[in-house]
Amino acid sequence: MTTEIFQPTSAAGSASPMVVVSDLRRSFGEGPQAVHALRGVSFTARRGELTAVKGRSGSGKTTLLNLIGGLDTPTSGTVEIDGTTLDGLDESGRLALRRERIGFVFQSFGLIPVLTAAENVGVPMRLSRVPAKEREERARTLLALVGLADHAEQRPGELSGGQQQRVALARALANQPSLIIADEPTGQLDSETGRSVMELLRAVVRSEGVTALVATHDPNLMELADQVVELRDGLIAE
Repeated sequence: MTTEIFQPTSAAGSASPMVVVSDLRRSFGEGPQAVHALRGVSFTARRGELTAVKGRSGSGKTTLLNLIGGLDTPTSGTVEIDGTTLDGLDESGRLALRRERIGFVFQSFGLIPVLTAAENVGVPMRLSRVPAKEREERARTLLALVGLADHAEQRPGELSGGQQQRVALARALANQPSLIIADEPTGQLDSETGRSVMELLRAVVRSEGVTALVATHDPNLMELADQVVELRDGLIAE
């Protein structure tokens, strides 16, 4: 395995594949007691589109997103992101992929309590050694994009749940990713706030030209997706 700095495919069209998952399998444990979280999943997510991954708890949604995001490795099968197959990367290459090309949004927001909204958005850029002035300017631009221009100096504890998730979305966009992976981003929000966050995510996908994979069990959010992948017991439901 070689270390590779992930680079996007420059000539790709707006409707070409960003994520290609082929016969993906993931088992935990061995023998009769093994748990087969994914049992042969295949699908494609295209550029500039929002794909919702739906399914009940335990259906394999989080496992699937972890494999696509390079946070875990499959038992078998492949994941290809923007023309690069993940099993061709070592851990340094996977780290570069996550840092430079993927933005993550989590159910629990994952904001640092002692930092302001702008400072939280700036964390990925700080890790990528973006100069301070450029970092601060982009953080404020992204907060404006998600409707929080007036909240840049507030800390997470001073924000509502919906506002915190908007900050988390702005942070996910900090390094201009090609792909956003969101695992139950509306899980801790009421239905109205959750829908507004999902609508914002869809708008960002359109305006920024990124691809989004969003795991959710909320059937009311399916209509906002360009495609829906439903998992049942580790398989794609027909």
